[in-house]
Amino acid sequence: MDESLEAAPGPSSKAGGAMRSITHRTFARSGLFGNPSDQYGGQTIAFLLENFYAEVTLTPSAPPSSAIRIQPHPVYDSTEYGSMRELVVKTSSEGLYGGVRLLTAATKRFAQYCEQNGIPLRNHESGDGGSGGGGGFTLSYDTNVPRQTGLAGSSAIIYSAIKCLMEWYGVDETVLPYSEHPGLVLSVEAGELGIAAGLQDRVVQVYGGAVHMDFAVGRYSRIDSSLLPQPLYVMYSANPSESGKVHSGVKQKWLAGDPQVRSLMSRVVECGREGLRLLLKGAQAGSSSSNCSSSNSDSGRGIGSGNDPKDNRDRALVELMNRNADLRRELFGDEVLGALNLRMVELARAAGAGVNYTGSGGAVVVFCPRGEQQAAALAAAAAAEGFTLERARVGPTHAPLPPAAGHRDCDDGDGDGVPAAAGAAAE
Repeated sequence: MDESLEAAPGPSSKAGGAMRSITHRTFARSGLFGNPSDQYGGQTIAFLLENFYAEVTLTPSAPPSSAIRIQPHPVYDSTEYGSMRELVVKTSSEGLYGGVRLLTAATKRFAQYCEQNGIPLRNHESGDGGSGGGGGFTLSYDTNVPRQTGLAGSSAIIYSAIKCLMEWYGVDETVLPYSEHPGLVLSVEAGELGIAAGLQDRVVQVYGGAVHMDFAVGRYSRIDSSLLPQPLYVMYSANPSESGKVHSGVKQKWLAGDPQVRSLMSRVVECGREGLRLLLKGAQAGSSSSNCSSSNSDSGRGIGSGNDPKDNRDRALVELMNRNADLRRELFGDEVLGALNLRMVELARAAGAGVNYTGSGGAVVVFCPRGEQQAAALAAAAAAEGFTLERARVGPTHAPLPPAAGHRDCDDGDGDGVPAAAGAAAE
């Protein structure tokens, strides 16, 4: 066993010998441009959404127990209901699957990954460099991520669990580098649980802040959050549809080479490219155009007229968000997206805002270029139909990334960035 890991301090003890618990939090994420092309070797821009989070706690067992326990959440993993009506209402709003399967799958995959890659785990039973306990523990979780809204709530639980396990077993980023974390989280969801997903959510939750991702070459780079459209809001439904099922048909058609799906997805990829260009070019980018721009849309009306650079840029950002949402609708269809998702888009556009889906459904990200008054009017309209609108807070950065610079498809730069783990760029 690696001596440096053997000597690593274990979780500290409280008075009386009780081991302290370990808690890690992971924020939600919101897509902005290029989603859902992360599953198709595309380009996306997304940011960590600090409004919502999932938290996992690892509580050591009293020695000499070596048992591992996954604790059900009292709400999300309920197995008892007061009536048939309560069962229907709760499972409709909370879904049929809680977090127990996520914690179990994360623990299994973490152990397998470490074994397969020769990563030693701290021995808590021996007392040598460990806690002197039996090594057993309980994993529990809590979350305030709105259920089934496509805000990466599942991966937030999984990544929080993996971070707890890394700390408990003395595995740090020198042996399990950040570049491997997104693929490990994805392997839990896609490999263990069969959840349709791409790398985008996990990349953003690992690195934090705002990130540009090029999945064709597997490179990630940092975008200064001050360059994002401002102000941004998130709108979500209290009764969303099941997240994770909406990719299957499109993915199969794409893999089969369906010309329409391939063409539409290439235009979604272009939204990611154009989004990067607009954000990096700043005010001057408003005059740029691409296949992803919507020339006949009335979105962004009232932003201003003339040649004001900021107005031009804001108008272009509004049109780009709306076009990205339109392409998603063409790809998946109204039945898959659902009436509530389509209605949120309609409300935002009626207010003159830019709007795109945060992920696979149940929530949208909204750009209100005219500011707080525009947002207040939209919030009132949203509330009247059972939706919630709140200001989006971009989460902190967690791990280093090179700054986004000129991209091979957007500028004359070299497009340098952090490469993804080998084989992880696309499914």
